[in-house]
Amino acid sequence: MQASGKNAGLGLALVSACAFGGSGVAAKPLIEAGLDPLHMVWLRVAGAALVLSPLAWRHRDLVRRKPLLLAGFGLVAVAGVQAFYFASLSRIPVGVALLLEYLGPALLLGYIRFVQRKPVTRAAAAGAAVAVVGLACVVEIWAGLSLDPLGVLLGLAAACCQACYFVFADQGADGDDVPDPLGVIAYGMIVGTLVMTVIARPWEIDWQVLGGQAAMGGLSVPAGVLLAWVVLIATVFAYLTGVVSVRRLSPQVAGVVACLEAVIATVLAWVLLGEHLSTWQIVGGGLVLGGAFIAQSSRSGGAGGPGGPVELVGVVDVVGVVEPGESAEADRVRA
Repeated sequence: MQASGKNAGLGLALVSACAFGGSGVAAKPLIEAGLDPLHMVWLRVAGAALVLSPLAWRHRDLVRRKPLLLAGFGLVAVAGVQAFYFASLSRIPVGVALLLEYLGPALLLGYIRFVQRKPVTRAAAAGAAVAVVGLACVVEIWAGLSLDPLGVLLGLAAACCQACYFVFADQGADGDDVPDPLGVIAYGMIVGTLVMTVIARPWEIDWQVLGGQAAMGGLSVPAGVLLAWVVLIATVFAYLTGVVSVRRLSPQVAGVVACLEAVIATVLAWVLLGEHLSTWQIVGGGLVLGGAFIAQSSRSGGAGGPGGPVELVGVVDVVGVVEPGESAEADRVRA
């Protein structure tokens, strides 16, 4: 049962990274057609909230049971990541902003180790380090070394929000009062929509763009089809599989695997938009893949022992650390 859960979690994490990675390829043609980037974000979040609204009604008891979790997920994991990333993007190069955002898994490991003073596996830490180096190559960070300090701070804020996403996704995964991930995501999108409405001012959207065509590489694609992909696949499906994968793996391992999103986005842009990859980007993609493989390998192998590095199999708390003293039987039953 444990092996099955581990493999399923890793598969879901990879699927989630692919779904998230496809958002930029579908959104960029819409932005180039005349849609404001912040309006694109609002449409993405609001569309997902609309699709998931029946689930929000079905799980309305979560408002009473987990109000702080829902508010935190919506404010930080949905609106926070998007708002800070786009604010950073307006002041520093795209690649650097993307790299800063994906420092989230490394920040998460630092939080677990130095703030909560809980051990993390060497494999997870090494995987995060390798993935960050790979990301630096993918985005070719050396192309934008003259950085605006405020833009850097905003990018780091996006990274902190991304790290919180993995913590919130794992919140309540143990115990009897486990919140349904569908309900958490639905209310997170609703809260995120309310916050993004203030930031994006959707009443200024040029709706004619969505009724026309958008150029994707050498093809002309209906703008509505691209928007549907962004909402249904790159948001609803991506968040759902992402949250479930965190609960089957751990925030630290799922976070490193999520770094593949940047690589997938770059490859899809190469295939669909004709944005060719450089040698360094190919090397960087290999490093990110290697980092994800190293991190997920921390879920198998030798035992860490009570109080030692986590083996990430069995019971995990909010940050994916096995509590000392749990028996093997308890791990098996509660996993």
